[in-house]
Amino acid sequence: MAEPIASTQPEGDFEVVVIGAGVAGIYQMKRLKESGVRATLLEANADLGGTWYNNRYPGARFDSESFTYGYSFSREVLDEWHWTEQFSPQPETLKYLNFVVEKFGLREDMQFGCRVESMAFDENADLWTIHLADGRSITTRFVLTAVGVLSIPTYPRFEGMDRFEGPSFHSFDWPHEPLDLTGKRVAVIGTGATAIQLIPEVAKDAAHLTVFQRRPNWAAPLNNATISEGEMAEIRARYDEIFETCARTPGGFEHEPDRRGFYNVTPDERKELWDRLYEEPGFGIWLRNFVEIFVDEAANAEFSNYIADRIRGRVDDPELAEKLIPKDHGFGVQRVPLETGYFETYNRDNVVLVDSEATPIERITAKGLETSDRSFDFDVIVYSTGFDAFTGAFDAMEIRGVGGQTLKEKWADGPVTYLGLMVSGFPNFLMLAGPQTAATNFPRGAELSVNWATPFLEYLINSGYRRFDAESGAEEAWLEHVKEMYEGLLLRSAKSWITGYNSNIDGHEYGNTRYNIYNGGGPRYAARLKEVAEGSYSGVRFG
Repeated sequence: MAEPIASTQPEGDFEVVVIGAGVAGIYQMKRLKESGVRATLLEANADLGGTWYNNRYPGARFDSESFTYGYSFSREVLDEWHWTEQFSPQPETLKYLNFVVEKFGLREDMQFGCRVESMAFDENADLWTIHLADGRSITTRFVLTAVGVLSIPTYPRFEGMDRFEGPSFHSFDWPHEPLDLTGKRVAVIGTGATAIQLIPEVAKDAAHLTVFQRRPNWAAPLNNATISEGEMAEIRARYDEIFETCARTPGGFEHEPDRRGFYNVTPDERKELWDRLYEEPGFGIWLRNFVEIFVDEAANAEFSNYIADRIRGRVDDPELAEKLIPKDHGFGVQRVPLETGYFETYNRDNVVLVDSEATPIERITAKGLETSDRSFDFDVIVYSTGFDAFTGAFDAMEIRGVGGQTLKEKWADGPVTYLGLMVSGFPNFLMLAGPQTAATNFPRGAELSVNWATPFLEYLINSGYRRFDAESGAEEAWLEHVKEMYEGLLLRSAKSWITGYNSNIDGHEYGNTRYNIYNGGGPRYAARLKEVAEGSYSGVRFG
């Protein structure tokens, strides 16, 4: 257990406020509770869970192996919790997070239904004042955000969206009460990672499903399975090994890249590897692959052709199969959706794919929608149109730092951070698993952030400091390093939310690269954090 943090001067309602009760926020509150600090957690939703509270659409589940997604910090939790599937469905994941919170008595330190509208730093008092949507204000010495990467959904900008007479919603806002689609005509707009999960499930219940696809996405089989009592016992016995491997791999999974060299093996040997990985569960087809597929266009093209052939083998109509195969980017250059029967869904008689690139949606009507060539009637419309990734949750709050500058203004062209944890000019402000941290299996990255932030707070409070801020030079150097990690990667030119592309947000057009993630991998990022901490937090000013 950590040393108790010495109490700061009593100004402020709290010493620390955490914003967000998802995976990162829950763990951070546990660490703060252990330290004895005066802290509270503010959550906009009616209860905890973050993304796993909101995303209740049919088919919502991990694409990380359950046993690599759960927390690693408690042996008791590891011994007591039984994952029932290799890739946990949303209801079980939410149950797991509640189990952890109840076990450590964290709910009493959480406030729900508390949406932060704005916060401002008082340079004289070295305090943040947080304004909530319910009219309250809270003061605190330090703010730690745990607001998630994909927590602000983006809707398309079609004319007439308020005219539709039936239920219509973003997949993120799928109704919490049961929604019976039996006998219904349903439209799903979008074919991104979420849609790839929900489309096969909707097709099972709806009388008719029409999918509107602007750009096809690569996807590979999830190959999910249940976990027996015996299998779970074996997983528990090797948890130490599992988390050691996650800490060693670039993506924070058990999947380690094949380092034989793409061109050092024959085409038959490459295909043998790909055939095996395609039938295995999880991200192996992406992350156990040759590293050249991420940086070498010829290698990526060969592998993409292999995946395209697998798709052609699963879709009965050859013309339709070609519509489902991306032509503007190769497999794996952006985050890969994992699917269960997605491509076979288009073989069903009650499912139709509409190419909305060729025949764009022009307007939503009272009874459905109109494209450039025809009208459609629907009972339900689902917008599966992505998120304002990485920075959207920060932009949703007016955050004012030194001199009254807002974070949104500073980040107009993309995030600028020091280590992905702090922002120069915004003192006493830390981001957990925020922009420009390592792109890894999320809980592994979240634990890394929390395990750095907590001793950092202990250091500055016990040293008598009232304030910290990132040095502008250190911030600039980190940004340049982040940019360097994009060089040579094929993802740099992809139309991806990873690089900030979102046609539904002004300023997020293709070509305006936003350096949202750290591409150096988890181990290199962890080493950098350790180096900074051991150097008495170099790059940070204290006062």
